[in-house]
Amino acid sequence: MANGGLVGAIRVDVVRLHETWMELVFPRQRSAAHSVLGKWQPRNRADRIKYRIWGAMGAPVVAVLYPLLLIGFAARFNARRLDSARARFGGIGIVLLVALLWGLFTAATRLRLAFGGSVAVAAASAVAVVSAGLAAAFSRIGGRLTTVVFAYPMAMNALFLPPVVAALYDPSLGVVFERSTAIAIFLLDEVLVLVGLDEYLRANFTLEGMGYVLMWIGIATPLGWFLGFVVTLADLVRPQSDE
Repeated sequence: MANGGLVGAIRVDVVRLHETWMELVFPRQRSAAHSVLGKWQPRNRADRIKYRIWGAMGAPVVAVLYPLLLIGFAARFNARRLDSARARFGGIGIVLLVALLWGLFTAATRLRLAFGGSVAVAAASAVAVVSAGLAAAFSRIGGRLTTVVFAYPMAMNALFLPPVVAALYDPSLGVVFERSTAIAIFLLDEVLVLVGLDEYLRANFTLEGMGYVLMWIGIATPLGWFLGFVVTLADLVRPQSDE
């Protein structure tokens, strides 16, 4: 990236975002100034009007996407570290590392929980290990769509599931329940009501026991999709080769 400080970097990112928006309708808009053909320009009045209207419509889109872009930069930095770990240890090594982590966690909960609780945590840890392995496998297969749709959600579930299950059986972790209830109320009243799912979920599910687990799986999956989207946005606007 050209040297220009923070303001210069922001300007470059905003311009690239807007050029990407323009290229959805008009050809040769993004980084085309130095190409042989150059940036496409409208040649008649009708094209100029459409060009300006589409450009003006892109301004609020850029304003919304830019904060997501910043999240994408941060998420990509951590995703690189995970990719480096996967490349260094391999898929099997990642699975063994996650198995060690959640194995120690399960052993620690065995000291605090009854037998049934420790078995549940062990089962959740096993699912987390499998999810981590699948995330590494889908990431290795390659392809942006495969990584976003499968790898990121699997990774999120590998992180969330064991602690949530442990909280079901350990009163000292009850704060998870309190926050889960608040999050559930917010999602039902403010988000899912928009698509008509709130009444169905209220009628068919109770937020207790495995309901908490299913809820966090339901949160972790779209969260993985969101992180995959913002990382893809970061790669689109500022490819790693530009840094």
